[in-house]
Amino acid sequence: MRPPETGASKAAEAAAEAGSEAGSETASQTRSEAGSEAGERFAGALRVRRFTPAERWVHRTTALLMGLCVLTAGCLYLPQLAELVGRRELVVRVHEWSGLLLPVPVLAGLASRAFRADLRLLNRFGPHDKVWLRSALRRDDRPESRPAGKFNAGQKTYAAWIAGAVLVMVGTGLLMWFTHLAPLVWRTSATFVHDWLALTIGLVLAGHIGMALARPESRRGLRTGSVSREWAEREHPLWRP
Repeated sequence: MRPPETGASKAAEAAAEAGSEAGSETASQTRSEAGSEAGERFAGALRVRRFTPAERWVHRTTALLMGLCVLTAGCLYLPQLAELVGRRELVVRVHEWSGLLLPVPVLAGLASRAFRADLRLLNRFGPHDKVWLRSALRRDDRPESRPAGKFNAGQKTYAAWIAGAVLVMVGTGLLMWFTHLAPLVWRTSATFVHDWLALTIGLVLAGHIGMALARPESRRGLRTGSVSREWAEREHPLWRP
């Protein structure tokens, strides 16, 4: 016969069960944490760092100022927008100051070593860039026909063009803003160059935005600073992050 259970034996059994449950919960939690850490390491291995916070700040600030310039220019030159917005004097001031401040983010970004390194990469064209441009002109979209480092030839060309265009816009804008800086014929020429270059910049920016919308991983790289390793190896095979 089984002896009758006493209060002490019941307490011992309860303690043993509680200990077993606690041990099971602890082991389960440990396995869960280990799995989570392994998952994070695996996810990290699938992504590579592309841009630092400083580089993303430069891009976002420059984009904001450029957007203000384009938007206010549209309000100044298109009667339909001018009627909707009104307050022309305020629009003129926002346009002038946003244009004058446009080079500032890039100048401030020079304090970042990563940003300076990217500028050097953007300023160098190699033999593979010529191959990329020829493939682009032939509309050959195969990844193997478009070799690229961290930046492809299209990005390098765009960066060089927009940098030169901004300098010209700032220079001609200053001549238009401060009328005593140059004679009338210079100011007239500056106005002509400023207006037509502004139209060209608007068209190029529209193409730039359209290409960005078609490339979600590129946008993610600018938003978060990292891209998938698979994308980097496919689109920028010569890049060694």
